[in-house]
Amino acid sequence: MKNELLLSELQSDEKSLLDLFLLIEEFVFGTSDTSIQNTEEIIESCRLAIADVENPLEQVEILINELFVEHMLIDKKKAFWPVVSFQMETAVDYRVIAPTLKAVILRYIVECCDFETDIVFVPDHNMIRVSCDDHYAIIFDPVTGESIDWHQLDDRMDDIEGDPSDIELLPIEQTSLIIEHLTALKNSLIKESGFNEALKCVDLLIGLRPEDPFERRDRGFLLHQLDCFKVAYDDYQYFVEQCPKDPAAQLLKMQLEKITVVDNVLH
Repeated sequence: MKNELLLSELQSDEKSLLDLFLLIEEFVFGTSDTSIQNTEEIIESCRLAIADVENPLEQVEILINELFVEHMLIDKKKAFWPVVSFQMETAVDYRVIAPTLKAVILRYIVECCDFETDIVFVPDHNMIRVSCDDHYAIIFDPVTGESIDWHQLDDRMDDIEGDPSDIELLPIEQTSLIIEHLTALKNSLIKESGFNEALKCVDLLIGLRPEDPFERRDRGFLLHQLDCFKVAYDDYQYFVEQCPKDPAAQLLKMQLEKITVVDNVLH
């Protein structure tokens, strides 16, 4: 039931994205004291830094410097983000924040400074766009804090199919960001052998994308690790049937053909 209630929340627009990420954290890790209190000091510092500045463009530039230099939120790209980087309080305290979570936190902070802000995809990263006025915006990388100019933006957009002049930089849909966050968290949990918690992520992902064979494969793997092979077998079989040409499916099919699943008999 709790799972169903959370899924309904994730698919509605009633809560902010930051609140939804907190609900996911509470569900996955079983914590009840998740909060954003450690961002309040950062928000107040940012507000003070721009208080006497009138030009919006200059204000945003000062905000970015305040966040990434003064509050040491600057980071480098990583091939792997540890599980603690997905837990909001710890991630902010230790300044190691997974990219999607960091983008959501930074958007929240900048919006608290009265700027219209959204998250956009610029090949090949999610970036934050802050509107300075009706004509100008600053787009920056939430991990490194580096902003891009219009020439760099045009170069990156050239990689997208179609006429670049017709391509509009639209905000990323909320559900897409939730799925990206859950997928990254699931992969980190699997790498750190947090199979029970990873299974919770997969259950949510399947709730959001019930026909996705790769999530069914991952659920099968996790159930297998948790000694629930009879249930895992059905997920493995579904993946094999839906993706017969996938190399992993072909290998899995050979393994499944050697196994007989026997129902447990209770005496």
